[in-house]
Order: sequence, then structure tokens, then C-alpha cells
Amino acid sequence: MIRFENLHKAFGDKQVLAGLTLEVQDGETMVVIGYSGTGKSVALKHIVGLLDPDAGDVLVDGRAVSTLDRDALNALRREIGYVFQFAALFDSLTVAENVALGLRRRGLDDDEIAERVTEALALVDLTGAGERYAAELSGGMRKRVGIARAIALRPRYILYDEPTTGLDPVTSAVIDRLMVRTREHLGVTGVVVTHDMRSAYTVGDRIAMLHEGRIRQVGTVAEVQETDDPVVRQFIEGRPT
Repeated sequence: MIRFENLHKAFGDKQVLAGLTLEVQDGETMVVIGYSGTGKSVALKHIVGLLDPDAGDVLVDGRAVSTLDRDALNALRREIGYVFQFAALFDSLTVAENVALGLRRRGLDDDEIAERVTEALALVDLTGAGERYAAELSGGMRKRVGIARAIALRPRYILYDEPTTGLDPVTSAVIDRLMVRTREHLGVTGVVVTHDMRSAYTVGDRIAMLHEGRIRQVGTVAEVQETDDPVVRQFIEGRPT
């Protein structure tokens, strides 16, 4: 379980998170929506200790992330796959080499690495693409490699930061399908940060809207779609006023 407990974070005079409280249950995919610049990605980074809170904390399986020493934090990160917004691939490496990076850091032998890379690429429909260089890939393929790299670690949790940003509708639907497949095949708990409501409705078990540093509403897809909250309603309908 991932639990945000009264999380606060500011950058200079800008208060980004102002009491974020949210619980992500084991096995579910929680989608966090909200306007650009509202702190969605900032919240994700606290889960893996890339940022330290000003107050409050994130608990992962009961462990307060900000209190972990280096070894304990590294152990936690081994349980979490992180799919970055722009995939964060090394263009000079092949697809297979990119997927294998985290596995090599863990000291796995070559046979197991090869097995995991093959398995992960198959799960994202990239069988046979391992020898291509990342620089040659389209945006959608890069996103799929990023998901494969996370899957290969066999994590308990996967964090997705704007997984469909910059993609055309068809490619976005492919990424959505892969996120659903990952949950079904691996049983992972997911947190998806997005402002793409079509994607949110497709992949989410529950949806939480982050607004002014706090959760404005959280509920099932149906509950959010039927909300009477004017702020949430405006966002999900894409109305300017």
C-alpha cells in the first residue's frame, strides 16, 4: 500500500503540495489527474525519495520514505518501476540494453537478464526490436520500451508519469492497453499521473483529482464521471470556464 499523509512541498515561494492525503490500495491502479503544474509529478517523486517533503510523508508498505537510510531506500526502489514522461532512454544503447540497465545494476547473470528482457519486450509487443537503437524509435515505441524496462524489474509497484503525453490517439490507446495488460499479467499496483481523461477512464480503478495542493475528489471512474463538484466537472469536461 502507498499512503500520502498530509504531504507538503514548496519550491521557494510556490506551494505545490499543501496537505496531500491519499491511499493507494494493493492491486489497484490509481490515476491522479489535475491541471499542469499542480504537483502530480512532484507527488510521484516523493514515493521513490527523489524529493524530500517539507512536512508529512509518503508511506510505502508502512515505511516512511523520508526516514529511510540509503540502503533501505535502495531496497524500496528495487520494488518500484518508474516510467518517465519522456521514457528517459539512452539513445546510444539498443532497446535490449536499455531494458537491461536496471537488471545489470542488480547483478543478475546474463542468462536471466536475457530472459527477462525477452519477456518484457514481448509483453509490450516489441518482440524482435531488441537490437534497434533507441534513437531510431518513434515516441510511442520509446514509451513502450520505458514500460518494458519497468516490467523487467518485476516490481510490486509501477509509477507512470504522463504516459500518453505527446502521442496521437491511436498510439495513446496502445499505451493504455499495455498498462492494463501489465496490471492483469503481473498484478502490480499502479499510480498513473495524467491529464488525459480518456486514458484515465481506461486504465484507472479509481481517480483522484489534485487541486491546489490537495485531493479535491477521489472515487471510482463512474463516481468521477458523475461528479457534481464544479472544479472536477470543469476539468474532466475540458471547459475553459
